[in-house]
Amino acid sequence: MAQTGVSRILSELGVLANLLLLLSATSTSVLVYVLGRMILGVTNSTVTPTRWLVVTFLPLLIALYGLLRQSLNRSGALLAVLVGVVLSLAHLSFLLSLLFFFFSSSRVTKYKAELKQRIEGDQFRVGGQRNWIQVLCNGGMATEVALAYLLEVGSADLPLDFARYYNASWLSLAVLGSIACCNGDTWASEIGSVWSQAPPRLITTGQIVPRGTNGAVSPMGLVVSGAGGLFVGLGYWLGIVLGGNPILLQSAPAQWPVIVFGGLAGLLGSLIDSVLGATVQFSGQHKRTGAIVEEPGPDVEPISGYALMSNHGVNLLSSVLTGMLLPKIVLNFFV
Repeated sequence: MAQTGVSRILSELGVLANLLLLLSATSTSVLVYVLGRMILGVTNSTVTPTRWLVVTFLPLLIALYGLLRQSLNRSGALLAVLVGVVLSLAHLSFLLSLLFFFFSSSRVTKYKAELKQRIEGDQFRVGGQRNWIQVLCNGGMATEVALAYLLEVGSADLPLDFARYYNASWLSLAVLGSIACCNGDTWASEIGSVWSQAPPRLITTGQIVPRGTNGAVSPMGLVVSGAGGLFVGLGYWLGIVLGGNPILLQSAPAQWPVIVFGGLAGLLGSLIDSVLGATVQFSGQHKRTGAIVEEPGPDVEPISGYALMSNHGVNLLSSVLTGMLLPKIVLNFFV
């Protein structure tokens, strides 16, 4: 009887916590809405009522979906609302790129979870739940650049055209690069590690290492990372087609190559992440369980890297570098 009472209390507390989360997330949406109106007032941008409705409620619904599907925990869902509102307000392509990343990465994270749990050991997250740190490290760069886009350009679904919209195009490709980097690295880690038949090799030395080692790559993983970036690039292109002004699109360069450049960003980001993982991130193998761990210890056999950065820091730095490099790489293709 006592156990039943405790269970009921815990259940009620869980419901209360979810209601508080919903209230906090709604307040965040409204706050960003108000700030967005202030920013757009400075940039003289106008947004349709439908767009405001999407900006205010769609990120909230997606965050709640992620919470219910256990793709996000409560802190991750709350921060995801902020990220979604900023990106959807700035450009429709930013929103679709984020959605393609979120839904695909959530799905591949749960793929063959039992095998990944044997590889990762105690570091395995059930359902691949992302907390606020993961959301920040995966979406922080894109959110910061999207805010810069709002301040510089306003809320405008402009095509990629460096001749006429240099700043907007540069910032747009930076957002694409950062999100495609995160998706490419996630696909490579979650799919490539279980699909690959060849043993992974450390990217810096070519040494064969256990699956799950930071900085390890395989041909399959590299292919999958490019595919993950292509998928985000497809979302970005759909945003241009669906939200862009037809008159502006007619006079702009062809936009379909952005899909290919999304794939390039996915591959490039995965390579950058692997180099960082092999050098500034520690990897070791637990002597008793055989699991790959990221912290040195008496029962851990070192494999590679120094314990200078965590996996979160490596992910954030990789997205920043890829976001900065992609506009420079493709500068001459959209003129």
